[in-house]
Amino acid sequence: MNHDLQNKPRQRFLVLDTSTAVMAAAVMEERSLLEERNERAERNHSVHVVPVMEQLLAASSTEPGQLNGIAVGIGPGSYTGIRIAVTAAKTLAWAWDIPVAGVSSLQALAWGGWHSGLAAKAQAAADDAAAGAGGTPSADQGGTSAAPVHWIVPLVDARRGQAYTALFASAGGDAPRRLAPDAIRRMDGWLEELAARMAEAAPEERPAAVWLVGETGPHAAAAAELRCPAGTALQLVPYELEGRWIGRLGAEALLAGQRDDVHALVPNYTQLSEAEANLLRKG
Repeated sequence: MNHDLQNKPRQRFLVLDTSTAVMAAAVMEERSLLEERNERAERNHSVHVVPVMEQLLAASSTEPGQLNGIAVGIGPGSYTGIRIAVTAAKTLAWAWDIPVAGVSSLQALAWGGWHSGLAAKAQAAADDAAAGAGGTPSADQGGTSAAPVHWIVPLVDARRGQAYTALFASAGGDAPRRLAPDAIRRMDGWLEELAARMAEAAPEERPAAVWLVGETGPHAAAAAELRCPAGTALQLVPYELEGRWIGRLGAEALLAGQRDDVHALVPNYTQLSEAEANLLRKG
């Protein structure tokens, strides 16, 4: 046995995301969550980021010198919001001379929302069984056969019938696999695209369920009309981002040696801000 590897301290990572109405933050010890704070600040995150970070480090008994990297959600999402976490992460990474890795906030939202939805279904099945309703676990709750593939569509409201969204697939405990890029999309066109994609897929490639997760409220009526083929369930899961899912994505990246240039890392805005667009229109 290699005693150097056995005695090597486990790496710790600071995690930040301010792309949504929730400031999600965590301290990870490699892939394990040590501490987490999820503060709803209605996108006024600038006054919270430093105190929350200090609370996390204190609660996890972590000194800045013990950190081996920083993971930050780069959006897409609120223009003002994303910049706060990205700027803080870049500043701290430069000051502490540790690597920084940017990860997709939408991928983390998809992972956490799907996990939350499955947990709620499992709890409902358990409650039914306890009440004598005779409920049985559904196919997506595990078993010895291959797990069915599920599609996950994260949503962050972008107003005017638009959402920051993407498409992922998952069949187990690993991070959802990307099927479509992060972008801002009109929901009516996006739902039509998803329906067409399912209709064109071979029966064995169609998802067992499509999960729309995140800020579903503003788009619930439209989403409920999504045309799914027979055998594909539609699930809407209101969900707020949690730091642990940004942390798990970031830990995987940092442990694999992935890092971003601290000066070149920028948020994924996906489109010009309204002010910038107005300036362009004025010439």
